[in-house]
Amino acid sequence: MVTMGQCYYNETIGFFYNNSGKELSSHWRPKDVVVVALGLTVSVLVLLTNLLVIAAIASNRRFHQPIYYLLGNLAAADLFAGVAYLFLMFHTGPRTARLSLQGWFLRQGLLDTSLTASVATLLAIAVERHRSVMAVQLHSRLPRGRVIMLIVGVWVAALGLGLLPAHSWHCLCALDRCSRMAPLLSRSYLAVWALSSLLVFLLMVAVYTRIFFYVRRRVQRMAEHVSCHPRYRETTLSLVKTVVIILGAFVICWTPGQVVLLLDGLGCKSCNVLAVEKYFLLLAEANSLVNAVVYSCRDAEMRRTFRRLLCCLCLRQSDHKSVRYTPSTQTGTSTRIMLPENGHPLMDSTL
Repeated sequence: MVTMGQCYYNETIGFFYNNSGKELSSHWRPKDVVVVALGLTVSVLVLLTNLLVIAAIASNRRFHQPIYYLLGNLAAADLFAGVAYLFLMFHTGPRTARLSLQGWFLRQGLLDTSLTASVATLLAIAVERHRSVMAVQLHSRLPRGRVIMLIVGVWVAALGLGLLPAHSWHCLCALDRCSRMAPLLSRSYLAVWALSSLLVFLLMVAVYTRIFFYVRRRVQRMAEHVSCHPRYRETTLSLVKTVVIILGAFVICWTPGQVVLLLDGLGCKSCNVLAVEKYFLLLAEANSLVNAVVYSCRDAEMRRTFRRLLCCLCLRQSDHKSVRYTPSTQTGTSTRIMLPENGHPLMDSTL
């Protein structure tokens, strides 16, 4: 019989899983094999793509600007998420029962910290792009110190949220508050995490909506004085496409997981959250792969840098002599919006 107010620091993982009603498998089931196979595939892709983004930013001097520090931080956070999810894949299924309480909290903390850093960086990028657009300035003129402080703030918040469960926000002393999806965590932690991500999404919607309408008004004023209506329509459509991609990717990858987290956090007994939790977590992890595409690969200069890096890698592997790479003169599909007052481009294809 469980005594209220008693702490269970010396119990096994199985004790808490039994308390929450979450099945702890003793052998590899087909479901476990499928989840691990998909998880390993996604993790490797996340690691490779974000390593490529970081290498591109480090190797190309054109990317040594404050706004690209944030993109590099996003890639670093997503790279960390790939490592955390890879660690999870090697410590899941029947291996979960062999974890100590400290090992379980480490597994959960790595995941929470990395995903929080990724989501917080997405918001930081939106805020800085909003600031640069409203101030009608180039991204290169963003205050370097301000961007660095944003990056530090992102990681402080991520580490705080990731470390709290192991030190205080758990249910080891209040078994009636344990969640079903994460049997050692308090349901309130899951609810706060889900609501925080929802708040980030709403702020991103507000920021990008304001950017869109502001730029549309400016370009429309240009169209009234200059014969450039086709260009105006093309710019507007490009803006709509970019905003839809950014927000749509976030919604598709994060909404399912946040919904089940919130339902579990609110103590919904009739909700079968355990049936879908692993797949929704995998979908959230896939956002770390999508980010590299949405925020980096849509930039023409970034794509050229990717090709140069990959060509150099292929040449080295083939033991060929190094060939000097000449960047293409094409500008790609990057959208540059010019204001007549000073001729500064407001934004690129990724807003």
